[in-house]
Amino acid sequence: MIKINKSFFLIDKLEQDNSLTLSEYEYLISNQSEETSEYLFEKSRALREKYYKKDVYIRGLIEFSNYCKNDCLYCGIRRSNKNAERYRLTADEILECCSDGYQLGFRTFVLQSGEDPYYTDDMLVSIISSIKNSFPDCALTLSIGEKTYEQYKAYFDAGADRYLLRHETANKEHYDKLHPDNLSHDNRLQCLYNLKEIGYQVGTGFMVGSPYQTAKNLAQDMLFLKELQPHMIGIGPFISHKDTPFSQEQSGTMEQTLFMIGLIRLTLPQALIPATTALGTIHPRGREKGILAGANVVMPNLSPTSVRKKYMLYDNKICTGDESAQCRLCLQRRMESIGYRIVVNKGDHASLVK
Repeated sequence: MIKINKSFFLIDKLEQDNSLTLSEYEYLISNQSEETSEYLFEKSRALREKYYKKDVYIRGLIEFSNYCKNDCLYCGIRRSNKNAERYRLTADEILECCSDGYQLGFRTFVLQSGEDPYYTDDMLVSIISSIKNSFPDCALTLSIGEKTYEQYKAYFDAGADRYLLRHETANKEHYDKLHPDNLSHDNRLQCLYNLKEIGYQVGTGFMVGSPYQTAKNLAQDMLFLKELQPHMIGIGPFISHKDTPFSQEQSGTMEQTLFMIGLIRLTLPQALIPATTALGTIHPRGREKGILAGANVVMPNLSPTSVRKKYMLYDNKICTGDESAQCRLCLQRRMESIGYRIVVNKGDHASLVK
């Protein structure tokens, strides 16, 4: 009972101050319970509705290549996975996905891929320019990994509005246990600060329940988010993939992921927070529960159905066989079932809405 009271006190403090100390975050995360979760979600829902009412923003996800030069230990499209069936979409195929999405009411497109050197900067600039010229009332998000400052600037100048780059963990030692030696935690964080300096709306995030993760690591993630002040924060449970070194590792839980969504909402009240596909993968109503914990974005897949099963970052990913229209209508019904509504607009961060 004392633990619950202390947790309630810390949740109240977070609601008031939008920040806690490292040890306070760690205490809350370590002592998560059903009672404290429900108390937290009441607060996070109210704060989410203060800024975004009952609106849920949709992002059309286009997974345009599953080639990757990297070998991250948790990822199903890692370079060493010889079982992955690789594919690349052409510029015309990407534009066709956008066209289909536009007709379905999407006003944000997210271009996501592995770190694939096949797509040169000139190719990417051309694709970005084509999308923005064809759909000038839409926002374009890129999620294509670590690049140089100059590359990020070129994409921004071509019309890219947002960039999503998960930091995965704010703790360097933990980062090194999840990634090969050639990837640098310092460089990952520098990329995020470069993106902010250039003027992108920046998104980051982390896996919940990844191998070797501790409550202190998650508390460090919260402090990093508070410092970075990203516009978007995408988190989801770690889910193992059969063709990776972590194939036998236990996956993260829905309960802890939802708890972290609630903490993020109280820490960054205006953040854009997706209820991710990974949440929907570990529980049939995971995305609905994510919205009820404080999230306000969903990201249906606009990729051609012929390639969806090939972009498998983790096992058992949902919606790989659905047509885009099915995904869109299914999510609309799901959101309406819990009293929320999908809206047709770019879905900007509250601070950017005039």
